[in-house]
Amino acid sequence: MRPIHIDDPQDPRVSAYLDIRERDLAGRQGRFIAEGKVVLEMLFAAERFTAESVLILENRLAGLDATLRRAPADLPIYVVTSEVMDRIAGFHMHRGILAIGRKGAAQPAEALLDTLPARALIVVLVGIANHDNMGSIFRNAAAFGADAVFLDTTCCDPLYRKAIRVSVGAALKVPFASFTETGGFTAALDRLGFGQFALSPRGRTEIRNAKTTERLALYLGTEGEGLPESLLARLRTVRIDMAEGFDSLNVAAASAIALHHFSAGRT
Repeated sequence: MRPIHIDDPQDPRVSAYLDIRERDLAGRQGRFIAEGKVVLEMLFAAERFTAESVLILENRLAGLDATLRRAPADLPIYVVTSEVMDRIAGFHMHRGILAIGRKGAAQPAEALLDTLPARALIVVLVGIANHDNMGSIFRNAAAFGADAVFLDTTCCDPLYRKAIRVSVGAALKVPFASFTETGGFTAALDRLGFGQFALSPRGRTEIRNAKTTERLALYLGTEGEGLPESLLARLRTVRIDMAEGFDSLNVAAASAIALHHFSAGRT
């Protein structure tokens, strides 16, 4: 590894890092930003994604020696001062560690379903548009051993910079895929022998009384509106009982409770 020092924020070699916030909103043409040491380590370990380059604050370089040894030998490692880093990113980058990752070809939901083991726990997300919630759900999925996450087309991108950061890199670890039509997806899970639970404050069964199955899909919806009524009518519904006068949790917190319950005894 031979670090490449960059002095000009307009150097074409670091053009992919320019104006991070604005380009996050516009998309990165098959690329994503990984931020922070732990996420960088996850990127290097990922089988599905590859690193294209790394941009590091000069005073962070020495502490990353062991991490960077895991990188491909030909991976460009760009090193900059704090001033140059901030001018490249468009705001103060206090973490000082960025990488460009390649998404690769999107995996169809059907293909990912075919890879799941006979005993599987999956998370199905419908309408999750908040990047903090998306990242937290992926972190919880990794923590409790979920085998995969499936997202409908109204969900935000789990590889958005903030979502990856909040997930502590779990979005690079937990397999995920998108599906286009919810009815067809639930029917496919039926054929594959999945029990399907929809989490809702109005669920018929309290979660402590809900029995897991060998193959289980846990559905989570957006805060406020929750899961669509048509989906709630089709699936078994479960709720998390709370103190009197309060009936809702942040979806990320609810996912942690539900995944903890349904993962019990699986490992």
